Amino acid sequence: MYLKDSKIIVIKIGSSLIVNDKRNIRKKWLLSFANDIKQLRSKNKKIIIVSSGAIALGCKKINYKKRNLKLDKSQAIASVGQIELINLFSKIFSKLKINISQILLTLDDTEERRRSINAKRTFENLFQLGYIPIVNENDTIATSEIKYGDNDRLASRVAQITNADTLILLSDVDGLFDKNPKIHKNAKLIKKISDLNKDIKNIKLKGMTEFGSGGMNTKIEAAKICNLAGCNMIIANGLLLNPIDQIEKKNNCTWFISKISKLQARKKWIISSISPKGEVIIDDGAKKALTNGKSLLAAGIKKVFGKFNKGDHIRILDNKRKIFARGLSSFSSIEINKIMGCHSNEIEKILGYISKSEVVHKDDMVEV
Repeated sequence: MYLKDSKIIVIKIGSSLIVNDKRNIRKKWLLSFANDIKQLRSKNKKIIIVSSGAIALGCKKINYKKRNLKLDKSQAIASVGQIELINLFSKIFSKLKINISQILLTLDDTEERRRSINAKRTFENLFQLGYIPIVNENDTIATSEIKYGDNDRLASRVAQITNADTLILLSDVDGLFDKNPKIHKNAKLIKKISDLNKDIKNIKLKGMTEFGSGGMNTKIEAAKICNLAGCNMIIANGLLLNPIDQIEKKNNCTWFISKISKLQARKKWIISSISPKGEVIIDDGAKKALTNGKSLLAAGIKKVFGKFNKGDHIRILDNKRKIFARGLSSFSSIEINKIMGCHSNEIEKILGYISKSEVVHKDDMVEV
């Protein structure tokens, strides 16, 4: 349907897909899943996996029964399980010559702008290196006040900050039904949700909170985040072997279709964000380049006003000091003062480290 057109895909898998009820690792399923990932990569897809399972594997490792764990106990067990989880992925994926990395995130990492931009760059660099990021909530340091609590929302935030095209939530059901299929035999699978707020009104979510690890309600909340980010979302049955291949071939799942594009969503977010932290004045050549859809380079900047950090919202003024555009700066004001007027190939030498060549990328900019 839309998966073939997706360039960046985030896939969330729950702990029940990794470890079964008898606490045995589902190696056959994991290998089939890894084969799906290999097929996606052969089609030049960039993949991010958001995985639960650290606590489940930690409990298995130390032979601890997981029942109503207190926060401090679960954090300790998660620290044991994180090693087990990443080792498991590494062992399975290495059989198919797939390289993986681990990224641990907290709520603040995705909701605080500067940290989310840093996380985005880490993902981008891993893509360039040919590695697949395995993401999990950093349970060992997150407190109850700053925890996601479910990986559905974490996955949607990862999809948002990485500008993903599609988020796939692998659950224990085929998708979203008009009523609870575990109670009602005549429940019908809804294949497509085009208007989330409108379409969801006729669905009886009551009693569906036990679907998957996070419940159907958390999946709906994840869909709302994706919708605002211009990202489509899928709820599909992850218990099947080769679950991604099943989606592509049979499409027996629920698609949540975003009504806006990724670029529209990002630019809407920029223009409606908090007051700019600073300003830069650009020359006529830079203004012409921006008008033609180019990014802002250091060579075109003449002056810097204000004190701001990398990732902050700034105004872009023309020679007459008229506001021309707004955007997210890839450099701090201190850095821009050092590199303004310089060519991009001089930046590394001046700053002493490798960075982006664009001061404000075209996708992070809105003309006003």
